Amino acid sequence: MTVAAVGLSHSPLIGKNDPAPETLAAVEEAVEGARSFVRAFNPDLVVLYAPDHYNGFFYKEMPPFCLATEASAVGDFGSAAGPLSVDTEAARALARGVLDRGVDLTVSARMTVDHGFVQPLEVLFGGIDKVPVVPVFVNGVATPLGPVSRIRALGTAIGQAAAELDRRVLFLGSGGLSHDPPVPVLNGAPPRVADALIEGHPPTPEQRARGEERVIQAGRDYAAGSTRMIPINPAWDNHVLDTLESRRLADVDSWSVEWMAAEGGGSAHEVRTWIAAFASLAATGDYRMTSHFYAPIPEWIAGFAVATAAQETDR
Repeated sequence: MTVAAVGLSHSPLIGKNDPAPETLAAVEEAVEGARSFVRAFNPDLVVLYAPDHYNGFFYKEMPPFCLATEASAVGDFGSAAGPLSVDTEAARALARGVLDRGVDLTVSARMTVDHGFVQPLEVLFGGIDKVPVVPVFVNGVATPLGPVSRIRALGTAIGQAAAELDRRVLFLGSGGLSHDPPVPVLNGAPPRVADALIEGHPPTPEQRARGEERVIQAGRDYAAGSTRMIPINPAWDNHVLDTLESRRLADVDSWSVEWMAAEGGGSAHEVRTWIAAFASLAATGDYRMTSHFYAPIPEWIAGFAVATAAQETDR
């Protein structure tokens, strides 16, 4: 088995509220480097860890993580809609392997995903149907959130199970780093909002458009400095990247839910997807981070990062 990993931030504001041209050019250079890395690695299976933003998972049932044997995208913020090319046989094998290793995994036979899953597939592969994928939802928004140690355990179990497939597997983490976008919370929400967060009523096209415009305007306000959202935290973001690069993954077990939110904002828990991806890679042996890029981008309400990593033996 040959494995690799990529961590890639996403933002619904990309292309809608962009930073200065020089920052945008630096991001594109880093992303093109990741594309080249992926092309050279040539995976025949992608295990994609990503969050949801109340488009597929709701408080009626909110698992800490969930693996899909089939999945379809809603097409929010202009991202592609329709079915992902899920490798159902591989997904079922990974689910069995994870459960056999004592991690309580939820499985979905009809998962709904949003831009958090779609963007990395579009950016790295050119579409949601270009490569066989096993989607794994990792909750990074809806409280209460479980301990980070369980995310590392999930990634480790999936990495060990993937080693039995004899495939070229890319572990892909989508999200993060520090950011505090205007995501609704259940606690204290008005009845109409609470009902939507619990039941997941699909919005009308008009309602979705209005909601997306509010996020776009929030990005503009954030970049202008007129907002109460928690600032991007480059020091914390680089601490996360350093932890992954130095392979000190066990350190994340001591990261508390409260500390992560205070340092990185309400949606900083999307870094759980990176932790899962790198834990999967580490489960197959030592690795090295072959590249990483980081920039705080207020226009995207994100500490934006791109990183690639390979097995240590692939020198």
